[in-house]
Formats: sequence, structure tokens, C-alpha cells
Amino acid sequence: MPDPIVIATWPFGKVAAEAALKALANGDPALDAAIAGAQAVEDDYSCRTSVGFGSLPDRLGRLTLDACVMDGKTLSCGAVAGVEHIKHPAALARRVMDKTPHVLLVGEAAKWFALQQGFPLEVPYTADAIKEWLERHPDLKQRPGANPPAPCDGASEINIDADHHDTVTVLTRDKKGSLGGACTTSGLAYKLPGRVGDSPIIGAGLYADDLAGAAGGTGVGEEIIRIAGSSYVVELMRSGKSPQEACVLACERVNRTAGRRGVHPARVAFLALDPKGNVGAACTAKTNFEYAVGRGDRVELLRAKEVSAAM
Repeated sequence: MPDPIVIATWPFGKVAAEAALKALANGDPALDAAIAGAQAVEDDYSCRTSVGFGSLPDRLGRLTLDACVMDGKTLSCGAVAGVEHIKHPAALARRVMDKTPHVLLVGEAAKWFALQQGFPLEVPYTADAIKEWLERHPDLKQRPGANPPAPCDGASEINIDADHHDTVTVLTRDKKGSLGGACTTSGLAYKLPGRVGDSPIIGAGLYADDLAGAAGGTGVGEEIIRIAGSSYVVELMRSGKSPQEACVLACERVNRTAGRRGVHPARVAFLALDPKGNVGAACTAKTNFEYAVGRGDRVELLRAKEVSAAM
């Protein structure tokens, strides 16, 4: 019988890994465990400003959430994007998968679907998040005498780390050897209204296939979308690459495509899990990516291999 395994993005992924590992130990399927892990981070206001309620809003002060889920056994998947006032977008993405013939619902329509499925409307803002949003708003650059944050006019200038502008992706293998994944985020802080990154896009922010492996992305979503990042990692594993090799190659490809537009560095990271239980992770320069790995009753934080752009 395969040993349950969890891998999750960023130090706050330890919260996700612990919850998912507990679910796997109880015999839950991989996808159920992945969603349990993602929801643990959505519920934990203290550990992030970029996942779930209490995150930093968009340029106009609206907090919108994105998520997707995928079952590696059947390739069933579901996603939501731009959803307001719904606390658990990963669980809502699962309902899209289970209750509709579709993969992705967005905006107000996704919220109405959530209401039909019994999800309550809730207030997503916290005093701390609003305070930080006001103090660091990019429009401060235009105010005389203000102390503005660093400008973020291009992808290379966006600060990606465990505390700002990021995602939790959870990949799992259950006791039957099946794979599952969940990805959830509030997206880039101060994003233009309507912006959607890689997190709710199957094949970009998440992909899982029992026959090849599971992968997830985190960082500047636009860069991940450009290479269909998670699907690319899984296809590399299908062709025989290890999870570690696949993640490194994906980062190298991001660096090359970003370099064609003069973007250095392009801050992204990938993690991967193959059907045998091997894991891997890599990040581009200056991303400082840590991730959580859970096996048995132990969860540890590891630092990903950094892949520098060729100059």
C-alpha cells in the first residue's frame, strides 16, 4: 500500500500539509485531502495575506478569490475565479467539478452558484489587511510628500514571497496511490479589477494525472500561464523526467520566455509529485521559495533549488 504524501507551497503550506496528511491518514481520497489542506490555509487569517479572507485586495479595494481542484484518477476538475464574499473557493471549485458539466465559473455567476450550493455570503476584510492596503497602495506614488512602496509596473518588479502576493497549492497521494491537487489564492495584491492569474487555470496553476504525476505553480501567474506551467511539468514527468528535473526545466523555460521580453527575473516556483511518491521543487532567481512536505506523521519545510536566468 502506498504511503500518503503531501507537498504544499510556502512556509504556510505546513498548515495545509498537516491538515491534508491527517485526512490521508484517515483514508480520505487524495482530492478530498488536498482540499482539506487548502481550506486550512483559507481559514487561517494569521499565516498569509494572499490566500482567502483577510488578504490584500485589488486596486479598488475589492477582495476576489480564485481556486481550482483536480482528481488525478479521472482527470475531473473544477475552478472558480474572481469570486467575492465566498470563504472557501477551493470547496466551491469542487462543486463546479461535481455538480456541473463545466470546468470554470467566474465572478458574479460563480457567487450565485455558490449560493445555490448553500455557501453563505461573508465579509472578507480584516482591519490589518485594510490598513496595509491603504499604507502600501501604489497610488501613493502620485501623492506629494507620501512615502510610496516600490513601483510594480512590470512582472520583474513584483515582490513574491511567503508574505505577499501568493498562493497555496497542495498536491497529495493517497493510500491507493491516486493523486489530487488544489490551488487557492486571492491573487496579486493591488491587481487591476478583473485580473486572473494562473491559480484557477487547469494546466497552468495545477495539473494532476495518476499516470504521470501532479504539479503546481506559484508566483507571478502571468509567467506561469505563458508556458502552461503545471501541465508542462507533468508532461516532462510523463516523458521520464524526475519531479525535480521537471521543475528545474519549467523554471528554465520561464526564464527563457521572460528573457524574450526583457524581464529578469521572472519570479515563479513549481513543485511536483510523481506516482511513486518522489517530490521536487524549483524556483527562479530571488523567489526564495520554501515548501512543505508531509510523510507519515512528519511535516518538514524545504528550500527549493534556485534556477538562475542565463545572461
